Amino acid sequence: MPGATPRSTVLPWVAYGVCAVVWGSTYFGIAVALESFPPYGMVAVRFSFAALLALGVGRLLREPLPKRAELPHLALVGVLLLGVCNALVVWAETRVSSGVAAVLAALTPAWFGVLTARTEPLGGRGWTGTGLGLAGVVLLVGPGAKGGIDLGGVGAVLLASALWAVGTLHHRKYVTAGGALTNAGLEMLAAALLGIVVAPLTGGFVRGPVTPKALLAVGYLAIFGSCLAYTAHTYLSKAWNPVRAGTYAYLNPVIAVLLGTMFLGEAFNSRMALGMAVILAGVALVQYRSHGG
Repeated sequence: MPGATPRSTVLPWVAYGVCAVVWGSTYFGIAVALESFPPYGMVAVRFSFAALLALGVGRLLREPLPKRAELPHLALVGVLLLGVCNALVVWAETRVSSGVAAVLAALTPAWFGVLTARTEPLGGRGWTGTGLGLAGVVLLVGPGAKGGIDLGGVGAVLLASALWAVGTLHHRKYVTAGGALTNAGLEMLAAALLGIVVAPLTGGFVRGPVTPKALLAVGYLAIFGSCLAYTAHTYLSKAWNPVRAGTYAYLNPVIAVLLGTMFLGEAFNSRMALGMAVILAGVALVQYRSHGG
């Protein structure tokens, strides 16, 4: 890109890779954490720890603070993305496999495309890439899975993917100041407070003995899934246009399905492998179309 520095060119790709790989692995982490934590108990514990860590590091780095007028917007985005969308995905994983949840969440770029079609048109190649990604999603979810797909779980992830696009675009439009870690920390704090209020009404903070494996999973979700990946997402949503940035969601299922197959015994077959290949082709096409940002 004309006038772009190496740092401004490389950092979005680093953030993109973090969102693709780390968030792909969080579906597995959620499945493990569900052994001991119900959905809003997990939201409360995960984001309380993550918020303190992100805000603490942000202060150590002396990041700029957001404008006071932007605080309600940060709270709204935190509640929507982390308090609602995340809880919907966690709840869905009590009814569908982690791989299927990740695959359904890959619809997020399509929601971005629809919501920004008037202001940032994709063009033919971009829509073709988005369509290919969705076709790969259909291949992954389709025939070969053991038993039927729970419609409640499917609906929860589809709703989460739509709301995630809405919240991300709201953040992009209304939050212009503040450091990435600080803003992410404030959003996570809002989600944590929601979790603390809602958890006692929806099954409590834990669902049984807290196993070391579940505790490690929540720690991983807090440090890597929240502090690292969510901060990367906050940066990426400003650096690239929403549809291009959102294609990380097409890569998440590749990681999630592989981990679910290897460690959770979830189904995997040749049709799923084909679906992954189609997803990667779609990502490549959207990235090529959107290279200008």
